[in-house]
Amino acid sequence: MSGHSKWATTKHKKAAIDAKRGKLFAKLIKNIEVAARSGGGDPAGNPTLFDAIQKAKKSSVPNDNIDRAVKRGSGAEAGGAEYLALTYEGYAPGGVALLIECLTDNKNRAVAEVRTALQKNGGTMADSGSVAFLFNRKGVVIVPKKQSKEDATEDSLLEVVLDSGAEEVNDLGESFEIVSEAGDFVAVREALQAADIDYDSAESSWLPTTEVPLDKEGAKKMFRVIEALEDSDDVQNVFANGDVSDEVLAELDAED
Repeated sequence: MSGHSKWATTKHKKAAIDAKRGKLFAKLIKNIEVAARSGGGDPAGNPTLFDAIQKAKKSSVPNDNIDRAVKRGSGAEAGGAEYLALTYEGYAPGGVALLIECLTDNKNRAVAEVRTALQKNGGTMADSGSVAFLFNRKGVVIVPKKQSKEDATEDSLLEVVLDSGAEEVNDLGESFEIVSEAGDFVAVREALQAADIDYDSAESSWLPTTEVPLDKEGAKKMFRVIEALEDSDDVQNVFANGDVSDEVLAELDAED
């Protein structure tokens, strides 16, 4: 199992905690507004909006909140904000590279919060381009192994998605991660839908091309930085190239 797969597992565990804090809801709503503003309010003709809505529904965001976000973003209802999409680069302790994606209505606030979160937790900001080359933009679809009809297997998924542009299927434990080129994840998602296979999320993601192996203390420091960054309402996603082994993850889980 590759490093980014372990990272995906950890991120999905953390998503449940974020949802309880209400952080995830607000960020998913913001994604919907931005998608509706850029591509229109009809999910059938706006794949980005479709996937943003599906991800929100999977995270139990109320339908009324989703509908209002679509209307605000598309201009059908007043109150929508103009969000800037910004990407910052940085390092966590131990030389772990970070890509930090923001959606904000205040650039100065966003960069200040990112810089503060990094500095207070042993990280540093990096110059534009100094970190990005360590990641590739990929399409990532997460499929739970437990399905309503027949449980998914690696072979059954490959059979369904291989012709739609999927490059690999990784076992994340309770789910599978299907990786494709960034422009192909919609086709992968549609192939799964046609085969009546449920999925948790489908989106573009930054996957590391090289990884930094971390022991327990290094992993703690990386997660501390990431959690501080994600506490900012302006930060949507944080991607890291820290490689946390199954053994280290088990040690961390045992401490929680």
